[in-house]
This record gives sequence, structure tokens and C-alpha cells, in this order.
Amino acid sequence: MEITYYVYSGFQRHSFDYSKVYRLSEIPPEMAESALKVFPMRLTPGMELRTSLQDFVREKGLKAPFVMTCCGSVTKITLRFAQKPDGGINDIKTFNEHFEITSLVGTFSSELLEGCECHLHITLGRADGSTLSGHLVGDAIIFTTAEVVLGECTDAVFTREFDEATGFDELVVKPRKD
Repeated sequence: MEITYYVYSGFQRHSFDYSKVYRLSEIPPEMAESALKVFPMRLTPGMELRTSLQDFVREKGLKAPFVMTCCGSVTKITLRFAQKPDGGINDIKTFNEHFEITSLVGTFSSELLEGCECHLHITLGRADGSTLSGHLVGDAIIFTTAEVVLGECTDAVFTREFDEATGFDELVVKPRKD
């Protein structure tokens, strides 16, 4: 079985056809390489998860940050669910119950410093063992803790550009010039 990967990047220093499908072994190594900074932290009861992370990114001036891991708990959260197959409006719902944070993933763009939103997905566990997941919109109020590790690609800059194919602002990765 052959596995292929679609790659799009804002890197301009390579002669690389961004519209082609490549095997992982065909991608130039420097396209995926970057030094890494790591920022471990603990958020405490009552803090709002998304806003706290956005504030941290702004205060540190991070240019290519992403969530490496997160576990903890929340008492309230607002999620946006995947787009409906018929193209209808995405459902946004607020939940007022205790959840375990089993996963948080996503990126922040450098425009966050100017108000651009982050792109975070979260998976939550309920007391009965079932899970709930979606796009983290906000209102994620920490119950006991949120143990978060953010990373930053120190050789890159994350931005977002409108993609006509998806109808959303999508991640663009560019080399850092500073």
C-alpha cells in the first residue's frame, strides 16, 4: 500500500510543486524542520482556557506556536461542531458540565498579535466514559487544572490566508526572517 501526503506551504526558497501529491520521503527535509521552544504551564481553577493561551502567545510574541499536549478538566465549554454534509451552518453549543480534557490540539497564527483567532480542537471525557469533541470556541472554564505544553517552531511563522476551496482562513507556514 502506498501512502501519499498533500503538502502546501508558504516556503518560497524551494523549487517544490505545492499542488502535487508527494510521498513523505520526497518532501525536502528543510520544509519540515525547525528548532523548537517548549513552554510548559499550569492553568488554575476559574481561568478560561482559550483566552489564557491566546494571552500567553501575545505576551511572549510567539510567531509559530502550537499545542503539544493538554490534560485537565473544565466545568463549562462552548464548541463548534463539524460542518454539516449539506453545507448548512455549523452547530455551536455550550455545555455546563464537568469534563476531563483528554486532548487539545491546534495552532495559533502570528496575526494573533493583531487579533487573528487560533484554531483549536478539543476532546473531552464525560463521567460515563463517553467523549465529546469539536472546535474550541471559548467559555472553557478550568475546574481543577489544565496542564498545557505549548511549542513554538522557532524557524517558522504561522499565518492564515483565505482558501477558496474550504471557505476558511487556513494555515500558511513561512520561513522566519528575523
